Amino acid sequence: GDPKRIPHPVEAMGFGVTYLRKLFESIAKDNKLCLRISGVFITLILIIISGLIAYSIERTIFFENIILKFCGVFLLTISLASSIASRSLRNSVLGVINLVPDVKSSNDDLECAREKLAEIVGRDVESLDRNEIFRASAETASENAIDGIFAPIFWIFIGIILWDFSHHLPGPLTLVWIFKASSTIDSMIGYKRGRLKWLGTAGARLDDILTWIPCRLVLITLPFITISWREIPKTIKQALKEGRQDSSPNSGISEAIFAYCAEVRMGGINYYKGVKKIKPIIAKYYPIANINSIKRILNLILRLQFSWILYFILIMKLVNQ
Repeated sequence: GDPKRIPHPVEAMGFGVTYLRKLFESIAKDNKLCLRISGVFITLILIIISGLIAYSIERTIFFENIILKFCGVFLLTISLASSIASRSLRNSVLGVINLVPDVKSSNDDLECAREKLAEIVGRDVESLDRNEIFRASAETASENAIDGIFAPIFWIFIGIILWDFSHHLPGPLTLVWIFKASSTIDSMIGYKRGRLKWLGTAGARLDDILTWIPCRLVLITLPFITISWREIPKTIKQALKEGRQDSSPNSGISEAIFAYCAEVRMGGINYYKGVKKIKPIIAKYYPIANINSIKRILNLILRLQFSWILYFILIMKLVNQ
């Protein structure tokens, strides 16, 4: 829900990636080793700068002056809120599916839906029909819930825990901005094509590492708010089994657990820049995605956010007793 007229921290990170990419590509050219080393430097530079800026913002809340302290708390709160893409993800997905409300939707609606969908997915959307638009919306909602919502919340929690030991340690904003920096690098240059196959390796690997634990926590906790207790172990096991078939160590698992909890089939044939890629079918005995199942996924995301926050508050209260 970030105001569009106000610059967003991720935009600044994006400009940084673009500038550094041009700089290092002009030096490395097509040398694979140099491109890999350049990718490491791009990743280090961006996460260090992002971390230092975030750490500086955190320091402002410890000023003695009450006015400066209040301004610091306000700035820190806004900065933390900007790191969680809950409302923007929900609005983006709803903005797509609301343009194709029924079978009788006109071609104009489908064209508009494809245009909006192209803003939130990496696959080719030009020839997607109604069912494929719904499938893409369901998959991007469940996959981006990790990168955009639950991984940031997780690193905010870790930062708060570190502050419980010492306020001089990196706090919630430092950790979440380091994560957002790695996620931005991955989303912009973490592709297996052309020079990016080597240039984006470091950023993509770091993003996989920083997302690994939050993804598994979603796998474990999501079933507790959706299905009966007896079915939870079976659901987690099946989602883990099918999710591991995906080439990504995290996106396949996140899609799988949302597929089983929302009871919707995912996976199939996608095209990326004209290149065909077959993703394994997940939850194949459930129906294909529709408006209702996509809204179920969005509601599950919202419910799980509140559950995580409640769990964390309870754990912190128990620890500090």
